[in-house]
Order: sequence, then C-alpha cells, then structure tokens
Amino acid sequence: MRYRSLISQEPHRVRAALLLGGAPLVSLGLFAWLMQPGHWTDRDPNLDNDLLLVLDIVMLVSIGLIELFRTLNVLSNAHATLVARDPIPVVPETGTKVAFLTSFVPGKEPLEMVTKTLEAAVRIRHRGLMHVWLLDEGDDPAVKEVCARLGVHHFSRKGVARWNQAKGPHRAKTKHGNYNAWLDAHGGDYDFFASVDTDHIPLPNYLERMLGYFRDPDIGFVIGPQVYGNYDTFVTKAAESQQFLFHALIQRAGNRYGAPMFVGTSNAVRISALKQIGGLYDSITEDMATGFEIHRHRNPHTGNKWRSVYTPDVLAVGEGPTAWTDFFTQQLRWSRGTYETILKQYWRGFGTMPAGKLFNYTMMIIFYPMSAMNWILAALSCALFLGMGASGVQIDPVIWMMLYGNASALQIGLYVWNRRHNVSPHEPEGSGGLAGMLMSALSAPIYARSLMDAALRRKSSFVVTPKGDSSSPDTLFGTFRIHLFFIFVFAASMVSSFFFGNSHPAMLTWASLALLITLAPIVGWRHTVRSEQKKKRRGRRRAGPPGPKPQAGPAQGPQGPGPSPDETMKIALRGQQS
Repeated sequence: MRYRSLISQEPHRVRAALLLGGAPLVSLGLFAWLMQPGHWTDRDPNLDNDLLLVLDIVMLVSIGLIELFRTLNVLSNAHATLVARDPIPVVPETGTKVAFLTSFVPGKEPLEMVTKTLEAAVRIRHRGLMHVWLLDEGDDPAVKEVCARLGVHHFSRKGVARWNQAKGPHRAKTKHGNYNAWLDAHGGDYDFFASVDTDHIPLPNYLERMLGYFRDPDIGFVIGPQVYGNYDTFVTKAAESQQFLFHALIQRAGNRYGAPMFVGTSNAVRISALKQIGGLYDSITEDMATGFEIHRHRNPHTGNKWRSVYTPDVLAVGEGPTAWTDFFTQQLRWSRGTYETILKQYWRGFGTMPAGKLFNYTMMIIFYPMSAMNWILAALSCALFLGMGASGVQIDPVIWMMLYGNASALQIGLYVWNRRHNVSPHEPEGSGGLAGMLMSALSAPIYARSLMDAALRRKSSFVVTPKGDSSSPDTLFGTFRIHLFFIFVFAASMVSSFFFGNSHPAMLTWASLALLITLAPIVGWRHTVRSEQKKKRRGRRRAGPPGPKPQAGPAQGPQGPGPSPDETMKIALRGQQS
C-alpha cells in the first residue's frame, strides 16, 4: 500500500506550519494562564459558608475541564491535519467472488428507494463473479418481485429462530443481525462483500475503486465517505456539512495508522476477517464496534494485525435526514454507540491493538464525550456562578476576552483551512462550513442526553433513520425536549444573576451564547413551518376557487393523470441521485 500525504501537497507550507503550530500553542497558553493558582478564587478567611467554598472548587474543576477539552480538540485536529493521507488507487485482482449487499426494513424504508439502489447495484462493474443480494427483514412479496425482475438474490431471516435472538450477533430487528444471518448462510461462497445503506445509490465504479486495496492480504476492510443526494433542505445540507471533519480529515488521518473507522454506509469487507471475529458486532453502532474488533485481531496467514483503508472517492450517494427529529435521532444513536464502545470495548484495545491504532481510535471516540461534558459543565458553571455566586477563578475580563478570542480565531482558522480537503460534491469550493459548525453546536445537548442515558444504563435500541416520505414529524415537546430543558437552565441562571448581583462579562457571554444555541433549532424549525404554510396559502390563492365538478366521461387513457408539480419535482430530485 502506498499513500500520498495531504500536507505534502500544500503550496504554502510556511503558512500551514504557522497555523498548525499556532493554534495548539495558543490554546495551551490560554489553558495554562487560566488555571494558574494566582487566578483561583480567594475568599475571605472569615467567611462562614462551607457550601460556597465547595461550589468554588466545583466551578474551578468545571472551568479547567472545559478549557482542557477545547485544547484537546484543537490538538486532535492539528494532529489529523499533519498526518492525513490518501491511498494511491490499485487495480483489483480479476476473478474474485463478490457479494454486493443492502438491507431493507418494510415500513421504515420506501420500496421505491431500495428499488433504485438495486437498479444501480446491478450496473456495478467487476471482472469476476458478482451477485447482488437484498437482505429483507420482512420477506415481503413485493420486494421479491423487484428482486426477480432485476436478477437480484433475495434473502430473509424471518421466521428462523437461530437468526432472531434476543441479543448477540443474531439479535432480532437489527442491521448487524440481518447481515450476520446472511453471513452464516452464504458468506462462505464469496471472498468479499461490499455493502451500502438502503438509501445509498452506488456508482458503477464502486468495486473498481474499493477492491484493489485487498491485494494487500492484511487489509480487512475498505470504506468511503458519506454523501447525501437529497440536498434540498437546511437540515440535510447542514447534516452533511457537519460530517466534513470526519470524512475529509479524521478518516484520512486513520490511514496513517492503518485504522480508519468502519462505516456502514459504503464499504467492502474481507469475509474471512469478519468471520474471524464472529461477524458484525452486537451494538447500536455496529460499524464502529466491528472495525474496532477487526483491528484487534491478526491475520492468521501473515501474523500481522488487520488494517483498513479509507478512500475519499465518492462511490455512493445517499439520502440524509430531512427533519430535525430524524437528525437528532441519528446523532443520539451515533453518540450512544460511541459511549458503549468506550465502556465495553475500548479497554480491550490495551495490549491487543498497536499503539498507533489505539491512539487513532482514542482521538476519534473522545469527540462525543468531550462535546457532551463541555455542554453539561457549561450549564453547571452558569447555574453555580450566576445563580449561586460560586466562582472558580478571578481574572481580568479584558485579558480573558483577548486570549480566548485569539485561541478561538486560530481554532476556526484551522477548521476553515482544512475545508480545501472537503470531499462533498455539493458544498462550493472556498465555503467556510458555517452550517456544519453550527450543526455540531446544536447537537451538543443531544450528546449530553446520550451521555446521561449511558451513565444511567438506560436501555438503547437500534433505530432505522426514516428516509424519504417516511420522515418523522417535528414537534416542540418531542423533538426539542432536551433543548427546552437547557433553555430553562441558561435562562434561569441569567435571570437569577440580575436579582443576586452575580454577574461577570465572561459568564454572561457564555450563558448568552449557550441560550442562542439551544434556541436556534427551534427558531429555525418554526421559520420553516411558517414558510411552508405561506407557500401553501399562495398556492391555493393562485389555484382560485374550485370549479364545477366535471361530468362523468370516458375513462382516462393508459397513462392516467399526469403528476402534480410537486410530484414532478420529487421525481427529478430522485433521478439526480441515481
């Protein structure tokens, strides 16, 4: 395997070096300045309030952790920028046996969607045996008809007890259980399988760009980026933009250690490596958990640890969430799966995974817990300082604003500079990715809720993200319940500060920004709802009053009535995906 470093292709290396060195150093300097003992709150020795002294310590620890997590995030991004690299494409071997898989859950995913995916799958090029399989959870007759028409193999585990267990690799009503049933029944007939999510349309060169890397016998799986095709709503656009850092930078950094994360949306897998670990791992984020297990094991034929490859080539185009409910559900599942990996799997990496791979996984999985803890600690700090008068540090607000402003500017500068490596075909070249940054901030309350659920051991379950016309409706007290809770916390803290006189520019700024972040998705949702209502009213006014009912006449021709303008638009949009 040969790779091409991204930083080596940078024409302005001096600027890049200054940014890569300056952003972490300024953040470390801010952290050191903020936490020096001379800034710790010093109370009157005669103060008879032990509770306030304890709360001061809590505040100090909270502020220190918040700044530490922010600094670690900057260090992680700078490190990823420095080591990110792309694989040099390799021509696949001829004559390999490949199964192309996708799954289907009746009622959760439209039949029209999986039909388009299968139509694209049968057009994939491969110089060898390739069978397309649909793993149907419902054993649906309509699905069987589609498969028969397209020449696609149909598989269903419905009604087979050993493939529908309460837990484990064959857990019922889960993606990994569905795939593992097929692996048990037919996996031995193939060398590799490639797969996409149901809503992802694979391109004809999918296998040509994936399979070549398997010429290296130690490559266990290959993955590609996630790109959305229904790029017509703010939620979808921002959701794709939010993934920029992961697909454009973090995964490429994983190539440095041979350990990019397994992603279920588009991948190719060496079946022998997957069977070695017992199939896809039992988790609500089975992809990350499965990749972690593969990287822990050795190739029995070479004695080397299994490695993986990430290619930035867009080889499949999917359908992203269009509603806030579905986006937050997706983020809740991804973050909860990460917490489960940390609690149940991560410790197994010590001693069984090379240090580089473990370091790479550490840099990846700390994102969700750090984001969640930052949000929880920010809410706690605002409540303690503004509401109860606790104070962890005593600093000059002017100096703090100057240092924090410089550190934040360099952090954002590093983010924007890396936008040149964006893999999305939709976002214009030179765009700053503001929507993605905003979406990450808006998701912080969701990560906090997920962390609390994991800490309290609340039961989690696999949820298929609804697609197309199956999108979930947004409601104020359903979709934004956790946001409303934090709105109350920050608003109550700010109101309390005016009554008790506990004000400080830094804390008021902090609380105000947090309040705006929690309000933003609700305001955006209401704006979208009102805009849609106005469009409907304008459409009814243009249509005019209803005319007289038409007399009964001859039946319509074989083609039937033409599609409405809205239906025509939907057809055109879906056509672009294929």
